[in-house]
Amino acid sequence: MQNLDQLSEHDIAKRLDCRGELTHDIPLVQPVCDYKQAGVLIPFIRVEDSWHLLYIRRATTERDRHSGQVAFAGGKYEEYDQDMQATALREAHEEIGVVPDDVTVLGQLGHHHSVSNFRITPIVGHIPWPYSLTLQTDEVGRAFSIPLQWLANPANHEIRYRTLAQQKQKAAIAYFNEYDGELLWGATARITLSLISLLKAH
Repeated sequence: MQNLDQLSEHDIAKRLDCRGELTHDIPLVQPVCDYKQAGVLIPFIRVEDSWHLLYIRRATTERDRHSGQVAFAGGKYEEYDQDMQATALREAHEEIGVVPDDVTVLGQLGHHHSVSNFRITPIVGHIPWPYSLTLQTDEVGRAFSIPLQWLANPANHEIRYRTLAQQKQKAAIAYFNEYDGELLWGATARITLSLISLLKAH
């Protein structure tokens, strides 16, 4: 298996030039302009000699349909955001305390259309590590990392078919094996696989 830990920041940025294809939890059934916009930050961190991706687990709350799920820091686009990169960096600052100027932006992936009616723009960046995170505890229950090489191992992920609410056909949902007590699945898993596919493509 290709050793992705040997990639430099420059290598990662170069491979992100392709961006990759659009991905989705369910096929598009309405014009793109009808989707809500969101941006997420995919943070690369260097732990010893290995690349890791930094995730969050959302706090458990009744008002959040994604309560308790693993995700990337991010959220809804606001009118005062200059672009989707600004959205992702602002949300990461609010949710986990990463200062935008501390993020080296490497590129972005193709958009992801989620079952919750969002068109998600994943922004990829590098954060110096270790870093003193400050969690917005009403939204984030935990921040943790998963090794990129583990994520890239086909033995650690699979596609399962599920019938989703208001959908007549079963949807192909990405799932990873449990890691450090956390289950990565759904839109965040699909975005992760899209990233890995680009990184392996050269």
